[in-house]
Amino acid sequence: MKKSVLLIITIVIIGVVSCKKEKHQKATKPDAKSGATRIVNKIHYKKEKHLKNVKQLTFGGDNAEAYWSFDGKSIVFQASNHWNLQCDQIFTMPVKSLKHDHNIPQMISTGKGRTTCSYFLPGDSTIVYSSTHLAAANCPPVPKKEDHGGKYIWPVYAGFDIFVADTKGNQLKQLTNTPGYDAEPTVSPKGDLIVFTSMRSGDLELYTMKIDGTDIKQVTNGLGYDGGAFFSPDGSKLIFRSSRPKTPKAIKEYKDLLAQGLVMPTHMELYICNVDGTDMKKITALGSANWAPFFHPSGKKIIFSTNHHKAKHDSFNLFMVDTNGENLEQITFDGVFDAFPMFSPNGKQLIFSSNRNNNGGHDTNLFVADWVE
Repeated sequence: MKKSVLLIITIVIIGVVSCKKEKHQKATKPDAKSGATRIVNKIHYKKEKHLKNVKQLTFGGDNAEAYWSFDGKSIVFQASNHWNLQCDQIFTMPVKSLKHDHNIPQMISTGKGRTTCSYFLPGDSTIVYSSTHLAAANCPPVPKKEDHGGKYIWPVYAGFDIFVADTKGNQLKQLTNTPGYDAEPTVSPKGDLIVFTSMRSGDLELYTMKIDGTDIKQVTNGLGYDGGAFFSPDGSKLIFRSSRPKTPKAIKEYKDLLAQGLVMPTHMELYICNVDGTDMKKITALGSANWAPFFHPSGKKIIFSTNHHKAKHDSFNLFMVDTNGENLEQITFDGVFDAFPMFSPNGKQLIFSSNRNNNGGHDTNLFVADWVE
């Protein structure tokens, strides 16, 4: 889920599910002398030793889930809360800054329904993405926390299906057409497979299919939400987030929410497996929410977003860990929200979403940085 809206666990989060975005608190801290609250505006923090030449790409609104083209020259991402959008839509642009609001990038989706989780297909002339536009032209309603005991929840809209469009927004093909949620597609670096999350078995499991939508195979089969999957650099493995309930109480809560088209992603850990689902390994046991994982170019480490290190679990930073779960290292140090990291195809740059440098407001923007080992 990549689930896909601006995520904010324990703060206010708008959900699309799938790759997910977050909403946030103001980036503030007490002044050392006066004690008064002041806004912290930075695009780079001294402790972020793996990042250099950090550049802000978008300015305003909610922008997240940015993924590189195969040639590393463009990105595709989802945006909302500006450009007269009613809810998240998919856009593409060259990897350069949008210096003014009137520089609206090319929309890929239809402008109807809600979208999430997009990705370039081989050749960079087409894009796969998830949308509810065939189910309804209007944005599907966002569930209210107060209706669920104040708990943070994601909707898994049954109207989501997976589509292909070209880079001008011409709709080309529908890849899934089964009842229930089909979303969160990402593409193998080998260009042969798409991995996605589906409800077709009655639970939220991972599946693969060829890039033309054929030869669908189930990857996972454990009770719980499996999503936000990405391929390893050689295309042989998958990394994904999962909330797998174990106690009778947790299992009942999960099933009750799922029956309403909802999941509660406040407890997620990371898993790695072969593309066919074999050799399944849980690589984190940090508690709280660990999500948005992506392979390091070496294939030996995972970069991901987590709030496990915060006492109130009220903000997210990027961390990196070996694929065996060892050598956990903090990568970003923003005080509010960093997520959706993705290395460029050549491994030299990292793109991510962050609430940094937003004047204490509610904007989530895209940032790109040179990666330093």
